[in-house]
Amino acid sequence: MTPPRIELKSSPHMKQASSVEQIMRNVVLALLPVCGFAVYHFGISALALMATTTLVCVLTEQLFNRLSGKPSTISDYSAVITGLLLALTLPPAFPLWMAALSGFFAISLGKMLFGGLGFNPFNPALIGRAFATAAFPEASSTWTQAGLPERFSEFLPSTLALPFTTPASVDAYTTATPLGDWKFGDVHAPAWDLFTGMTPGSLGETSALIILLAGLYLIARRMLDWRIPAAVLGGAFVTAALFYAVDPDHFPTPWFVLLSGGMMLGAVFMASDMSSSPVTPAGVWIYGLLIGFLAVIIRFFGGLPEGVMYAILLGNAMVPLIERYTQPRTYGKRGRRGV
Repeated sequence: MTPPRIELKSSPHMKQASSVEQIMRNVVLALLPVCGFAVYHFGISALALMATTTLVCVLTEQLFNRLSGKPSTISDYSAVITGLLLALTLPPAFPLWMAALSGFFAISLGKMLFGGLGFNPFNPALIGRAFATAAFPEASSTWTQAGLPERFSEFLPSTLALPFTTPASVDAYTTATPLGDWKFGDVHAPAWDLFTGMTPGSLGETSALIILLAGLYLIARRMLDWRIPAAVLGGAFVTAALFYAVDPDHFPTPWFVLLSGGMMLGAVFMASDMSSSPVTPAGVWIYGLLIGFLAVIIRFFGGLPEGVMYAILLGNAMVPLIERYTQPRTYGKRGRRGV
């Protein structure tokens, strides 16, 4: 009788089923319906904007890899995701040359400066959006109407503006977003319009329904930690509900808060960035709740109608502290957790 063979192997003994490339590829697939709806909503200007930011992000990453003597990393799709997400945070009529600069800074300052994928403490797409807001405040807050009849045959006037020139006037196309209408005019958009996306805004702050379906796809594939978007949306809902209960004539409903602006896009695709979010079980809940709370506070009491970008960046900055105090206690040791 042959004795059983025992194989001795070194750790790790458990392998992750999905590679980084597979996860990132699925995130791109989940973003495609969101991008497709943006093109349907805003036309060829939206398509050109997404193509520009994505191409610049990929080329910038390749450039920095060459300059540092590192192998190419563009095949992991992370630069593509950064480019698409950056475009989804921008107005439809944003000039392409400004978008190109924003894409360059998103990768260079938001990612490569810290060593590349996995080392960036902040979401790179939001770093690019923060640069655009600081460098081009007027263009970053100029919103155009959705569903224009000529959107598939003509670019919006400011899209093809020459570099370092003042974009052409788009007054005939401009409008206010639902958040702007509420913040400065006390006008509340219907919840159904917000849910289906039939409203103006950035490329990605339109259809909450499509974003939720994309998030469910990633959750089903186990490529998205459902606790982070749940915590972000839950924190925002509870915070908004408390203010609404105190003064319903002044503050919007919690559903308006969840469905308007970039709340859905930020919760599903940006706050959940693996490189800049916590990994501890308690930490992900604290992180998400903090982002939801901050987003509502900035919206309600800040000078700008939107606060999701700043809330996520502040949450990213708090991740090291959150993980420090939410580390599980080492087995057999007493005292402070994680020590």
